[in-house]
Amino acid sequence: MSDSIVKVAELNAPLSRVWRALTDHREFGEWFRVSLDGPFEPGAISTGRMTYPGYENCPWRAVVERMDHESLFSFRWHDFDESSGVEISLQPTMLVEFRLEAIPEGTRLTIVESGFEALSDPRRLEVLRDNTQGWDVQANNIAAHVAQSD
Repeated sequence: MSDSIVKVAELNAPLSRVWRALTDHREFGEWFRVSLDGPFEPGAISTGRMTYPGYENCPWRAVVERMDHESLFSFRWHDFDESSGVEISLQPTMLVEFRLEAIPEGTRLTIVESGFEALSDPRRLEVLRDNTQGWDVQANNIAAHVAQSD
């Protein structure tokens, strides 16, 4: 089994619009359904609370790795396993990369999440399955978000 998830979406919006939806913490929060405490900055910790139905009590904690203008936005986010009893900042992280490429129809967004090998079985398999489904939902969410007029 692969220890990464790859999701490719072709979005009907220009590169600059998709970049803003990814890197402006307020816009990211709208489509991703998370309430973030502040802007994304490389090297900084991003905190907040999930607002996604069913996950409202889950904390958000990520470290922003890269923000290469209109090409790559990446962060490491913590797995939140409530049953572990371990503080979220001490739980394993996965790397999430959003790669952008201009195409004639708009923007090709490639989402890659990796690092699941840091989780032990059966948790690893559960998170891989859940996050694969989650990225399908989030790809649809950002597509709908950027398709709306500014």
